[in-house]
Amino acid sequence: MKQVNHTVQSKNLTEPAPINHSASSSGTLLYRVIEGSVTTPQGFQAGGLHCGLKKATRNDIGAIVCDVPAVAAAVYTTNSFQAAPLDVTRASLAEEGLLRAVIVNSGNANACTGKQGEADAYRMRSAFAEQLGVPAHHVAVASTGVIGQLLKMDCVEQGIAELPGNLQSGANGAEQFSQAILTTDLVKKEVCTVVRVNGLDVHIGGSAKGSGMIHPNMATMLGFVTTDAEIDGRALERLLKQVTDATFNMITVDGDTSTNDMLVAMASGAAGNEQLDEQHPDWNAFAAAFQHVCEHLAKSIARDGEGATKLIEVRVTGATSEDDARAIAKTVVGSSLVKSAVFGADANWGRVIAAVGYSGIKVNPETVDIDLGAIAVLRQSTPVLFDEDAALVYLKGDTVVFTIDLHMGDGEATAWGCDLTYDYVRINAAYRT
Repeated sequence: MKQVNHTVQSKNLTEPAPINHSASSSGTLLYRVIEGSVTTPQGFQAGGLHCGLKKATRNDIGAIVCDVPAVAAAVYTTNSFQAAPLDVTRASLAEEGLLRAVIVNSGNANACTGKQGEADAYRMRSAFAEQLGVPAHHVAVASTGVIGQLLKMDCVEQGIAELPGNLQSGANGAEQFSQAILTTDLVKKEVCTVVRVNGLDVHIGGSAKGSGMIHPNMATMLGFVTTDAEIDGRALERLLKQVTDATFNMITVDGDTSTNDMLVAMASGAAGNEQLDEQHPDWNAFAAAFQHVCEHLAKSIARDGEGATKLIEVRVTGATSEDDARAIAKTVVGSSLVKSAVFGADANWGRVIAAVGYSGIKVNPETVDIDLGAIAVLRQSTPVLFDEDAALVYLKGDTVVFTIDLHMGDGEATAWGCDLTYDYVRINAAYRT
């Protein structure tokens, strides 16, 4: 992950069963989206402050803290060069699968920093644990920022000493935390859902950062999901992996997979429901609400891609399998030529069909349909005359959807990305300076 000093501003922009997003058989909604973030679920506080890792006086260290040991799970980047905080978090979760807190800094990735970087990450863990009076292995660590620079540990330790006094359970705590994890992001990313479990309200909140170096496998970003549900730890881990594959692993900004990033989920159990797992009668509703949180955060990252002006959504249907549909969707949304055409509001569907063809997935070259929004541009691999002016108007909107029907099977998937603009080059040509 990278840091650019600029002002945050608004921007338009056993395996679990398959998750059902529709209403239940009785017609009632499975969950509701409400205003909130990681502090909305019962039992959580958060906060952030400026400790001096960034030149600008923006928050650069933050934390989420649970009142009790929370059932926890995490997924991590697949980059071969993994930053020290990932190893520390793995070690923490390996002890009991429980967390009381996660401590996060921005402005410095603590990646490719050798033995000293590893020692610094463990020092972050132990220092915050000491402040909270909890075992060291109940603290996770995350970092994001410039690669290859040692942390200014005097600044970090001063920030850690001050953080407990900045923790709050309300919206301001979530706001300060969200600001603390941003790097090149222009907007914060947060969301909350509420779902009924055993007749009780269960909340799921999320906060994430990510704008550049986004090509997840796992997700190249930092993401944090909290819930007050009582849930089996192994079921949470399975759900997190399943949902990650359908959300964070389906976004791309620039094709670069980061060294640092991870998604951490924590469950306080404060809602008082009977323990959730895949056999619980309300599991499907909880899983759908959990997936909504992750999908919202993932799409927010894609929409806030460095220099981006548009969100691109690619829907693939009719594939021979879900895996094939995912591979094609990610290939199309990651195409530099497709991204450039969207930026220029050019209805050049030829770039879309070319990306389908080089995706590595076998397709029937005579049965492909492509729609640009509601405008048909290709039917059975044959061009369709369409209104260029209408296409231009559509492409000038802030969301562009390509629908690709392969007519080969039942596999389907959706991927998200953004356009490729002049500003992306400007931001990344000078992010260290």
